[in-house]
Amino acid sequence: MTRLAGLRVTLLAAFAMALSACGINSVPTAEENAKAKWADVEAQFQRRANLIPNLVEVAQGAAENERTILTEVTNARARATSVNIDAADLGDAEKMAEFQAAQSELGQGLGRLLASFEAYPQIQSNQNFLALQSQLEGTENRIAVAIRDYNEAVRVYNTTIRTFPDIIGANIIHGAEPLIPYEAATEGAEIAPEIDMTSN
Repeated sequence: MTRLAGLRVTLLAAFAMALSACGINSVPTAEENAKAKWADVEAQFQRRANLIPNLVEVAQGAAENERTILTEVTNARARATSVNIDAADLGDAEKMAEFQAAQSELGQGLGRLLASFEAYPQIQSNQNFLALQSQLEGTENRIAVAIRDYNEAVRVYNTTIRTFPDIIGANIIHGAEPLIPYEAATEGAEIAPEIDMTSN
């Protein structure tokens, strides 16, 4: 009888180890990590969106010729902040593409706006503008880092759900679907614009 009990304990332990190696913990852990990284991406895009009204306010009076660009940036900001992706949408390629396109449009508009101000010494010397410009540059860098971290978390998750033995738990227990990495909607859109603020 003790031998049978010992065999049961051994089989139970082997079964538990087999289950733990089948993605029961690793799949949701990788998925939650990717979702947390996506939240970081959203936070950085929101930070950028929050800076734009201040930049527009500082620039409006000094750059009448840039009124069209200011309007484009304001409209692009409105579109970018109206397209939302939550954790449940991270596997939806269409929603991700829509979000990426809106953010790309906003980034390109900001680049054009900041580059156009090189011709305006009164803006270049405005301390508020310089502070905002510096914050936007820092935010663009934070966005790039957050996207890189999110894409790495997606790579780890997608690899986890496709490789043995985790694929067993991913398919049978979790019904895991691949997540969509963030890709620039237009080539080079993920790169922060280079701004030359020196006066000519």
